[in-house]
Amino acid sequence: MNFKQFIYFAALCAWPLMSHAQYAWQEGVEAGKLNLSKDIQYKIEAQASVAKGTTPLWLNANRYGLSSLEQNNGYLRMGVERALRSDSARRWAVGYGLDVVAPINYTSKAVVQQAFVEARWLHGVLTVGSKEFPMELKNNRLSSGSQTLGINARPVPQVRLALPEYWVLPFAHDWLRLKGHIAFGKMTDDNWQHNFVSKTEKYADDVLYHSKAGYLMIGNPDRFYPFSIELGLEMATTFGGTIYRPGEDGTTTVLRGGTGLKDFWHAVVPGGSDVEETTYKNAEGNQLGSWLMRVNYDADSWGLSLYADKFFEDHSGMFFLDYDGYGEGEEWNVRKKKRYFVYDLKDIMLGVEVRLKNNRWISQLLLEYLYTKYQSGPVYHDHTPGMSEHIGGQDEYYNHGIYTGWQHWGQAIGNPLYTAPLYNKDGILRFKNNRFVAWHLGISGEPAERWNYRLLATYQHGYGTYGKPFVKPHHNVSALLEVSYHLGRQWMVRGAYGMDMGGLLGHNYGGQLTIVKTGILK
Repeated sequence: MNFKQFIYFAALCAWPLMSHAQYAWQEGVEAGKLNLSKDIQYKIEAQASVAKGTTPLWLNANRYGLSSLEQNNGYLRMGVERALRSDSARRWAVGYGLDVVAPINYTSKAVVQQAFVEARWLHGVLTVGSKEFPMELKNNRLSSGSQTLGINARPVPQVRLALPEYWVLPFAHDWLRLKGHIAFGKMTDDNWQHNFVSKTEKYADDVLYHSKAGYLMIGNPDRFYPFSIELGLEMATTFGGTIYRPGEDGTTTVLRGGTGLKDFWHAVVPGGSDVEETTYKNAEGNQLGSWLMRVNYDADSWGLSLYADKFFEDHSGMFFLDYDGYGEGEEWNVRKKKRYFVYDLKDIMLGVEVRLKNNRWISQLLLEYLYTKYQSGPVYHDHTPGMSEHIGGQDEYYNHGIYTGWQHWGQAIGNPLYTAPLYNKDGILRFKNNRFVAWHLGISGEPAERWNYRLLATYQHGYGTYGKPFVKPHHNVSALLEVSYHLGRQWMVRGAYGMDMGGLLGHNYGGQLTIVKTGILK
């Protein structure tokens, strides 16, 4: 195992993810008798959207893929869930959920949004099925979204083993905490891809999915210490499956990804190579990830967090360097020198979040800056017998030469500011705008009892891709105002207005009405 593989493996063993009270095990509390038919929560939700143009960005994005670009769309949603917190007094717990949707003008005639069973032993949780997992180290309601493991696409059915809450490491006097996950699953959008590309452009069937993440907290909230630092690494890949490449002559090239034990290992610890690769080999599958950091300060009446999300598509973006010491002549493909090409730290997402705990009108305020133009530079050159220099630029964020990119059902699995294939009118599964600069603002508050709101506003300056840049940069302004009112008896009504203006998404305006009823099944 080389050094890079050791880093990957150490990050995996550092296991990571979700932090929710429903997973807590309360030591010392009397358990009582297990009853799997008790504490079942239900949720019934109806939503209608109307728009001029397509559905505006923030009426469509970061909703776990439960959205549509059609001018008029809606759904009726019904779900039940027994949360793990029902057994919080036990060393082990059982949970399950089913969430089905009857949509109008969606990419599916019916949607099984969530269907899962899960079990907890002490602090570890095993989940099997489709479940909506929130983002880590970001505000799920106000942020533009994580760059790797976001909340923008439909859940992927998977088997997931997680340490969902921070676990105190048994040293460092309670000042180090760890959480994380590892998961394997399978994409479910085969039929949608067939319809979207009409089998005239690249598509892929039976593609497998893998994700892992690890987060380390330096701090001690149990002692009410206000300062903490959180560090994280999120990684994911799509692999296996069958890739189809229709040609202009009517023939189709078929590539079959590996699904053996070695291929699963290369998904966990990146290595191997993709089909068709010979001399120049990359890691098998569509490997990508993010380095994360969040610095928090929480006082009695206010809080402040600074955070960063550094996305990468390969080791040049992950470690900011690449080997560049090959020989010449007959030794052109032999490593001869200790020489490396160093890349700049330019592409990054930076954010600041302010929490005003006693201010009802503005209780949370968030500002984010995203820069993705660099992508390890505009030059990609593999070493050759005539030129030994190796420069691994043009990383093509969210796109991939073999697979259909970091998308599920046409939506970006990460951040929705990467213009998703669902917007393409030519039936090509490709992100056509992955080089951009963006500013994003989020504000929320509860100005009166039962009332709450959120405001999102985003400015984006897009440049297309390195392979197909825009002739002129396109700009875009997207905004959302959403207001919710709790009627009592666990009824809630929510109204929203969104708009897009500019060359990236066009001029779109729309409204959305949602009615929600929740409760406990008796």
